[in-house]
Amino acid sequence: MFGDFLKRLIQPEPAPLAHSDARLALTALLVRVARSDNDYSADEVSRIDRIIADRYGLSPFEAGKLRAEAETLESEAPDTVRFTRAIKDAVPYEDRRSVVQSLWTVVLADGERAEEEDALLRLVANLLGVSDVDSAMARQHAEKS
Repeated sequence: MFGDFLKRLIQPEPAPLAHSDARLALTALLVRVARSDNDYSADEVSRIDRIIADRYGLSPFEAGKLRAEAETLESEAPDTVRFTRAIKDAVPYEDRRSVVQSLWTVVLADGERAEEEDALLRLVANLLGVSDVDSAMARQHAEKS
């Protein structure tokens, strides 16, 4: 279903993503981090829906639909390294930095910071090209909200 999208995304030099493609890819990244501890909880699903509804101005129904598409994309996407690097090349830094904050919000949604989630988020932030300082600030902001 997402074969053409993934091919475009992982080309050696991907073109900037259209808004709808970028939001799908970034939502898939939220799903990947939430699934990383093998406990994709209702709290995490709800948090993802709220994040994308707020971020993209979607109704709850539209957010749920986008998340469902992102869940499928995430399961078909290549390894995290290639997938995340492709997003880095196709999405502006400011968007990537705010996504890291959203990722931290998802990690903290169930009230626990699993080692798997922490490790993956550190890797993802690095692969997205988000500085350690910006990632730490994003985590601190997510912990306060």
